[in-house]
Amino acid sequence: MTDIPATLSNWTITARLDEAPSLSTLTDVDVLVVGGGAAGVAAATVAAEAGQSVVLVERYGFCGGAAVAGMSGTICGIYLASDQRSGPEQVVYGFTERFRAELEARGGLTEPQRYGKTWTSAHDPLVWRETADALLRQAEVRILLHTVVTDVLMDGDTYRGVVVESNAGRSVIHARRIIDASGDAAVVARAGHRYFYGDNGVIQNPTMFFRIAGVDMEAFLSYYGPDTICPPKVTDAIVEARQRGFDLPRQKIWIFQTPRPGELMVNATRLTGPGGRMLNVIDPEDFTEAEIGGRRQVREYARFLAENVPGCTDTYVVDTGVEAGVRQTRSIVGMDRLTNDDVISARKRSDGIVRVPWPIELHSGERPKLHWLLDDYYEVPYSTLVPAVGENIIVAGRCLSAEHEALASARVTAQCFEYGHAAAMAATISLADDTPFRQIAGDSVRAAMKANGSAL
Repeated sequence: MTDIPATLSNWTITARLDEAPSLSTLTDVDVLVVGGGAAGVAAATVAAEAGQSVVLVERYGFCGGAAVAGMSGTICGIYLASDQRSGPEQVVYGFTERFRAELEARGGLTEPQRYGKTWTSAHDPLVWRETADALLRQAEVRILLHTVVTDVLMDGDTYRGVVVESNAGRSVIHARRIIDASGDAAVVARAGHRYFYGDNGVIQNPTMFFRIAGVDMEAFLSYYGPDTICPPKVTDAIVEARQRGFDLPRQKIWIFQTPRPGELMVNATRLTGPGGRMLNVIDPEDFTEAEIGGRRQVREYARFLAENVPGCTDTYVVDTGVEAGVRQTRSIVGMDRLTNDDVISARKRSDGIVRVPWPIELHSGERPKLHWLLDDYYEVPYSTLVPAVGENIIVAGRCLSAEHEALASARVTAQCFEYGHAAAMAATISLADDTPFRQIAGDSVRAAMKANGSAL
């Protein structure tokens, strides 16, 4: 293929595609979705079902993002939190409910499990991938796995497409609209547009999820109890084990039953650099540190469970995430920003595109910090998905414009599905009327989502 300059400032520069026949029809597409996590799968499926030609680019050989590659393993953010209710009350529907129901029908989802004052369900990561495959194929999305975006095609501040690379080489995709569902604002960042990291550069630390099998579930549940957040006696045992030489930096851990018999998913590790230095996984050296340190901690926590928790004596590690679980990297500077006060005050919005009942869940230090929203929720405004600078692009997923604590609530899986849903609806409106994303009224996106099954 013809070489492409490392930096493309003129969108009319294109690559010859005749030497890569499998990519030759990708020179012009209605909607390009970058990233196949929860937000990307929702965005690609909904946009294609609305009649758009859609290409989904994903760097791994499967969809799932943090839910699968990072093995976050649960669909959080569907149910209200409460001190009064004895069971879960669902308040988020739309594409979230569609995917949840598909997982359940395939035997890949547990019943809701208690998580402190709320509820969540754990999924089988293989079934998650298969469910995404089926939805995308049915919608006739063109899927490019093992493909990464390396550059963008810009006409001033207008996005016209991207440069992608795979083992086949380098190619160009021209797109009328782009949905950046990378989770890291990868397309926005490559265009040189504005983003920020957390609270003045401080972000939530990553973690390494893992699964153990061979669990005597009756004995485990009798000791551990029904809440997935560990009881004080387990925290006390972790503190005591540290004194005996165990490397267990986090003392408040979470353990979930999975859809598989005799198996548990464990969220226990806390990944930092030497001296407790924060790791930013945008930096490949930090990402490498997280991966290696995560695998070491997994063995320590698995050994702790086997030696200290009834029902886990004969357990073994099944696997870890394909990558360390990433909670936060870049956030865009958007047309609007979700504020910490929006979350705490449970603010409702006429342009809100998803309800969020999930607590502020900050992961730093020895134990996560939780701020519960009891019997209520807030709504995320549409304009938090629209970059302050740049045309023809919208984001979906955890890179939305939000303050640090607010993002610690708004970033979870159920909401990411709905951000993708919103981005697809906005792209459809934008294409139909040739209207820039920033000029679309948020209440029109909300109305379209409501007509498509969202609870708003």
